[in-house]
Amino acid sequence: MYLKKKTIMATKKIIIPPIKSQGIKTKLVPWINDIAPKVSGKWIEPFLGTGVVAFNSGYKHAILNDTNPHIIKFYKDIQQNLITGDTIKKYLRQEGELLRNADEHGYEHFRKIKDRFNSEFSSLDFMFLSRAGFNGMMRFNKKGQWNIPFCKKPDRFAQAYITKISNQVIAVSGVIKSDWIFYNKSFSEIIPLATKDDIIYCDPPYYGRYVDYYNGWSEKDEETLFNLLSETKAKFILSTWHHNDYRANEMIKKHWKMFNIVTRDHFYHSGGKIENRRQVVEALVCNFDINHIDTHNHGIFSKIKVTEGELLF
Repeated sequence: MYLKKKTIMATKKIIIPPIKSQGIKTKLVPWINDIAPKVSGKWIEPFLGTGVVAFNSGYKHAILNDTNPHIIKFYKDIQQNLITGDTIKKYLRQEGELLRNADEHGYEHFRKIKDRFNSEFSSLDFMFLSRAGFNGMMRFNKKGQWNIPFCKKPDRFAQAYITKISNQVIAVSGVIKSDWIFYNKSFSEIIPLATKDDIIYCDPPYYGRYVDYYNGWSEKDEETLFNLLSETKAKFILSTWHHNDYRANEMIKKHWKMFNIVTRDHFYHSGGKIENRRQVVEALVCNFDINHIDTHNHGIFSKIKVTEGELLF
């Protein structure tokens, strides 16, 4: 008897962070991990963002940085056990009920939380706004204040949704180590901290695409990043975009082509409608050998051939 060949995708449960944002790398984590070499030192991220890559890196020691102070404060509060699965659950139950019964179909309470956050910067209010804001987006104005409107869903915080967020906080708290160092500095202060035994993962704002107050990105920033990564003794991986249906990322040709590059098709949602689904070819730029990695769409079509007499498990 012969068994038909089957395609089996190797799967590993991804730790999903409680913070969401546009461009989150959740679906790209296995690709990044496949390419990232294991080193004896630290995992360093100058652009932490949601933290999804760091939390799935598997490293015991890490230096994590972001220019957005609210992201850093939130994860430091988890590290220090100030925010737990229980505290976030209790908070969201309370505020969710107030949102459900507020005037203006919930907007009155959303506005209250937004005003309170913009003056007190509570990590709990930060989580509320990020989950009650339009399309799960995160954006700040020139004063550093929350700048995303209400999603117009007064029943947003159903029990199942609260449990999901609570479980994400629990999962992240199980990964963050007590000696992980969190910074709220410029990336130019973080990259020089790396040694030859470390690995740096960079996910900067993409040049030529949307940025906000905490994530401004210019051609000069890209050049500074290029110079710093060119000089580092550590291994590095840079996430960027290669091209989309309309244009190419000019920074690839100008700077990054001197390094090893692999690409992958990826889709981003920037809105609730299917017509807002846009394909982008993502790129990983590396300063180490990746000859064993497919240059495009590595890992998407991984196959295990099953022949006569072989067992699947």
